[in-house]
Amino acid sequence: MTERVTVRKLDAEGIEVFQYSGRILRRSQTSLVLEAIFDMEEREFHGLVFRRGDRFVETHYRDRWYNVLAIYDVDSGEFKGWYCNITRPAHIDGATVSAEDLALDLVVRLDGSWIVLDEQEYAALDLGSADRKQAAAALRELQRYAEALEGPFATEALP
Repeated sequence: MTERVTVRKLDAEGIEVFQYSGRILRRSQTSLVLEAIFDMEEREFHGLVFRRGDRFVETHYRDRWYNVLAIYDVDSGEFKGWYCNITRPAHIDGATVSAEDLALDLVVRLDGSWIVLDEQEYAALDLGSADRKQAAAALRELQRYAEALEGPFATEALP
């Protein structure tokens, strides 16, 4: 039997925005990798289109201020790119993973180019300087990994 997981997306104040379920692929002491199927209306983020039925392979970290979603097309199965959320470190408790989203998002294309989303929404959040410093460092780390196609963007390591 496949172990199921509930993913709770929280806002910066810890209030649940929505939740969905997935299937755990692997765990480590610092992360959880899961597979979820996108079940919302089609959305486009600067060339990265989410379609109902797309397969998301998500990595949530207990020790990093982001999560990374690798997205695969519902029809062809082809890899489309990555979508990253800047979050506080995830709370992974048994079959539940929760993360407080800090609004900043990063879309990473197959060639390693990237675009930052929702900077105005992030600027409007009531965050302390320590959280802003962590969020900025997380974004810079992801951008460096993306440009080099390393870390979570190493294409040879795609699930």
